[in-house]
Amino acid sequence: MPVMVPCRAYAGTFMTNLTAEQLWKGVSSVSAAGRKRGRGKKIHSKTVKNLNKGQRLGIGKVNMVWPGLNAPVFRGKEIVERRLLPPDPDREAELIRLRDAMDKFRPMKIPPNERGWSGGKMGGRSIGAPDAIGDETFQDFDTKVLEFKTVFSMSANLGRKRRISAFVITGNGKGLAGFGLGKSPNGRAALRKAKNRAVQKLQYIERYKDHTIYHDIFTEFYFTKVFMKRKPEGYGLKCHRAIKTICEVIGLKDLYAKVEGSTKNTQNLTKAVFDGLTKQETHQQLADRKKLLVVELRKERDDLPVVVATPDEVRESVPKDEELDYDLIHSKGKIELVRKPKLPFYTEFKSYQKRLQRLAPYRNQRQRQIQLWAAE
Repeated sequence: MPVMVPCRAYAGTFMTNLTAEQLWKGVSSVSAAGRKRGRGKKIHSKTVKNLNKGQRLGIGKVNMVWPGLNAPVFRGKEIVERRLLPPDPDREAELIRLRDAMDKFRPMKIPPNERGWSGGKMGGRSIGAPDAIGDETFQDFDTKVLEFKTVFSMSANLGRKRRISAFVITGNGKGLAGFGLGKSPNGRAALRKAKNRAVQKLQYIERYKDHTIYHDIFTEFYFTKVFMKRKPEGYGLKCHRAIKTICEVIGLKDLYAKVEGSTKNTQNLTKAVFDGLTKQETHQQLADRKKLLVVELRKERDDLPVVVATPDEVRESVPKDEELDYDLIHSKGKIELVRKPKLPFYTEFKSYQKRLQRLAPYRNQRQRQIQLWAAE
């Protein structure tokens, strides 16, 4: 005997309950668990085609007038009837052209004066002045990115937590500068947080004639060692790209710097440079501390001594073992590694050796004569 069993009738499925965008995302994207396992790495590099682009409601392969879709239901007092229109041969070609244009990804071009160290990456790029604090504005300040990377941290509740880390430096180009670190899930928020922290940690850097440092500096921070040398006006900045960016923000125009040890740790490198620049000693400060005249030998004056600082009180005697070289006083006994240059090929020829023997009695005569004049 047949038995009637009640069954539940479902009014809809996921095809009717979800929107077109949600359905397309479920097909073309990867779940959070799959992304952690390394799946779908190339999905974001491909552009998803929007098949609705170019389509109009009520118009398909057959060109017709549909009242209520692509035409009004009433026109005046008359009811618009459904009727067939002449075929449109250009419609399919236009749809294909629009869909093919979606595959061609054209990256946004950055102006040359706004580019960073390499391509379109954030390192070395300018992000403007910090935000105002009350009535205090920072219109003359400029902020540049030194490091912009993605970092992860493990937590018991959220698991692997992804954030953006931004390390920036801000300054007015007149000796006032500071650096700051900011982290946030959003890149723009991390940059804004970093530059607002940097402006709260400003330090003043002494500059010699507003273009270079007062003396050679050796500084280190953990495994990063930096040798900085002062240079004459017009020399330029020949140093690590991060140090070059720091000098531009501070206002140093002529400097040579060499980094030894760890060169990829931008934060340690920046801290080492700031530590050395803030501890430099001016000519007058050294003269007052040593109670001696500070004399500079310049090549443009043929190494003739020029007094640059005079103390209030000069002592009469100087011990023989006291270091009097201005640059060696602040080098902490460290000397940069200078690799021996490769000699040219003709130095092995006998003719070159004979030439050196012929010029040996006359070598360094001009330099020695200038030194004797300077000693007088």
